[in-house]
Amino acid sequence: MIETRGLSVTLGEREVLSGIGMRVERGEWLAVIGPNGAGKSTLLRAVMGVVAHRGEVDIDGQDASRLKARERARLTAYAPQSPALPPDMTVFEYALLGRTPYISYLGRESRHDREVTASVLERLDLGGLAHRQVGHLSGGERQRAVLARALVQQAPVLLLDEPTTALDLGHQQQVLELVDRLRLADGLTVITTLHDLSVAGQYADRLLLIADGRAVALGKPVQVLTEALVGKHFGAHVKIEPGPDGRPVVHLVRGDR
Repeated sequence: MIETRGLSVTLGEREVLSGIGMRVERGEWLAVIGPNGAGKSTLLRAVMGVVAHRGEVDIDGQDASRLKARERARLTAYAPQSPALPPDMTVFEYALLGRTPYISYLGRESRHDREVTASVLERLDLGGLAHRQVGHLSGGERQRAVLARALVQQAPVLLLDEPTTALDLGHQQQVLELVDRLRLADGLTVITTLHDLSVAGQYADRLLLIADGRAVALGKPVQVLTEALVGKHFGAHVKIEPGPDGRPVVHLVRGDR
């Protein structure tokens, strides 16, 4: 479970987030949506503890500020949108870094660590690229490698910043379906930022809409993805209809020509 109270972040002289409060239960998928610059990525970074913040973050009922780095890494795995990847490291070596919280400072990875890594790579269709250098990957392959490292961590909370960026349609669906299966099978708590509103509405249990650093709506997809809210906060003319499963699908409406 993840809970924030009064979470605020100031970068330079600008308050990027202000007073964010949310509670995400175990096994729930929350998608954070909002226009560019709203503070979505900053929210994930604050929860992960990689950016200074005010307010409180609780992870599984524990004050995150009191957790050591290795303890926090065993509870939360984070996949940033555009990480710096070491170009000379192989895909397997990079993904294996996700096991770091379980390896002693002077120890080496175990057979189990390597088996977990190999299994995740296969599930992300990266098994055939395990020995390729990260610097030789395409954008989509790099994105999957970043996700692999997070999944290898086997933490109960998964924070994914735009996990489908640079992926083609097939791999987008593959990644989202994998995350959903892992969530349901292992009781993972998932928080993602997603720019595709229809995708967010399709996969997430609830949506958090952030605009200008503030939470303006929180609820089920059908409650948050309304033509009024999307039009107001995204400045877009849209039509929203229920899809085959009743979840909202967002359509752009062309302006008069």
